[in-house]
Amino acid sequence: MITVRPIGVVRSPYSDTTQVPKGTGAKHEAEGVLELLPEFEPALTDIEGFSHLFVIWVFDRSDGFDLMAQPPNANRPHGLFATRSPRRPNPLGLTVVELLGRDGPRLHVRGVDMLDGTPIVDLKPYLSSVPAERLRRGWMTEAERPRP
Repeated sequence: MITVRPIGVVRSPYSDTTQVPKGTGAKHEAEGVLELLPEFEPALTDIEGFSHLFVIWVFDRSDGFDLMAQPPNANRPHGLFATRSPRRPNPLGLTVVELLGRDGPRLHVRGVDMLDGTPIVDLKPYLSSVPAERLRRGWMTEAERPRP
């Protein structure tokens, strides 16, 4: 058994999943705050040197899972692990946010796509050594192609 405990919560402008931008061309530019529990404030030492962070969080309002999912921008179902569906065997979310600033245990960020009050289980600096020209976007390449 694995035990995961929240280290804080997300403060977001979104109170309902219908408010979160989804689909082709969705832009995640909303600002929010990652509010860590005071006991974790020392763990933020030196975080200001990073421009972006991975936020690992829990889909705490999702129930159950499906092996296939049809995203709003897809014309057919895809395997769950090829989507960002919240209905997952382990309801974990992963978001990259831009770090705007720090105020004690509160990180001001841009790019939230989580609901207000969402539990945060970990933070990591965003580092990628994969050159953009080597990245592939799978079925989303087709879904994002402009339609005539």
